[in-house]
Amino acid sequence: MATAVDQHASVSEKVSPAVKHGFCGKGPGYATPIEAMSGPREALLYVTCVYSGTGREKPDFLATVDVDPSSPTYSKVIHRLPMPYLGDELHHSGWNACSSCHGDPSAERRFLILPSLVSGRIYVIDTLANRRAPSLHKVVEPADIIQKTGLAFPHTSHCLASGDLLISCLGDKDGNAEGNGFLLLDSEFNVKGRWEKPGHSPPFGYDFWYQPRHKTMISTSWGAPAAFTKGFNLQHVADGLYGRHLSVYSWPDGELKQTLDLGNTGLLPLEIRFLHDPSKDTGFVGCALTSNMVRFFKTEDGSWSHEVAISVQPLKVQNWILPEMPALITDFLISLDDRYFYFVNWLHGDVRQYNIEDPKKPVLTGQVWVGGLIRKGSPIVAEREDGKQFQFDVPEVQGNRLRGGPQMIQSSLDGKRLYVTNSLFSVWDRQFYPEMLEKGSHMLQIDVDTEKGVSMASEEEIVRQMKAL
Repeated sequence: MATAVDQHASVSEKVSPAVKHGFCGKGPGYATPIEAMSGPREALLYVTCVYSGTGREKPDFLATVDVDPSSPTYSKVIHRLPMPYLGDELHHSGWNACSSCHGDPSAERRFLILPSLVSGRIYVIDTLANRRAPSLHKVVEPADIIQKTGLAFPHTSHCLASGDLLISCLGDKDGNAEGNGFLLLDSEFNVKGRWEKPGHSPPFGYDFWYQPRHKTMISTSWGAPAAFTKGFNLQHVADGLYGRHLSVYSWPDGELKQTLDLGNTGLLPLEIRFLHDPSKDTGFVGCALTSNMVRFFKTEDGSWSHEVAISVQPLKVQNWILPEMPALITDFLISLDDRYFYFVNWLHGDVRQYNIEDPKKPVLTGQVWVGGLIRKGSPIVAEREDGKQFQFDVPEVQGNRLRGGPQMIQSSLDGKRLYVTNSLFSVWDRQFYPEMLEKGSHMLQIDVDTEKGVSMASEEEIVRQMKAL
């Protein structure tokens, strides 16, 4: 019954659950994160899928996946919406309105925002007329963005309580990191300008998260587009073309107040999340290359500081490009009740669950391997301290061999299901997991034990819980 998302396309994005009929009165979203956990089960997922960089001259598309277990098309791709151009590289996605607008009856969570990381286009998708078959509403052209702001390489999109959209952009049109910043679109998806104050651009761009009660927004730093669009080269890190900083802004006025240098323990900080409780002044950021989860927090004097909360050690390996392989933490999320966080190790191949009820002392409560480079049957082997070699056992799921490594994740509102995709960026996919570009990607549903943790289940039970979608 279950199929891969597409046998010829690479799924490259965090899935964006869209709950059928899941819109509350008095504005979109929910009044509190805890209230959201009692919302209806998701019935549809929208997933960006890329042909860019695969060698196939086809446009990227948005897939609609049926995840309603009672539906005859459960786990199937039921609709594909192709983009009108080639070479976009769809990546992250966001909504035009969310819980930031809860209580505003004029706001409606209707439009899905799809920034194109390579082409610079931003697509606006209408999901209201037909939720199972969304349609293209508008294209924000890169020429308009560049002319009015100088920004290019759009990445993360967040809706604001004002109705505007805030989108991080990773560089200028030539791929220089110093040209990055934040793009503002109005509620009609017209370019308004840059969000940050003049002269207050971060050294690099990537993800961001804001916490209004603490009047703060913090952004992360991947690298210069001129570097990462060519594939990963360790020399580029030494050359200063990748980031290791968090940029702390005043919210909502866009003044850069502080830059946190994470040092050599925080190379390539990617996804960032505050705790969902709006009163809390702490959160986490996943640092990909050094494979550390870093906790950031406000100090007594009102400034922000950081510490390493979890360190995933590199593995000594044979038959790889380097003698040691980092885990490469590429994505993570926090459950809506702030009890757990989950992160993925794209190269090692595991998904982890930690209890973070004490954010200073995360406790590993679950772990499952769903891919990676050090799998049984691979020429790459890892070596323990005693010299013994080992590989990880990666199961087949309903007859499907799992390719690549876990890369982007999204959770159901109740926290009982994780949806996991395996493509990072087409050039990097080709470099580390070339099989994906030939045979396609997949999405997994992993059922989660939110009481005892996944690790309390047997390995056989974990395999039964996973579904290839």
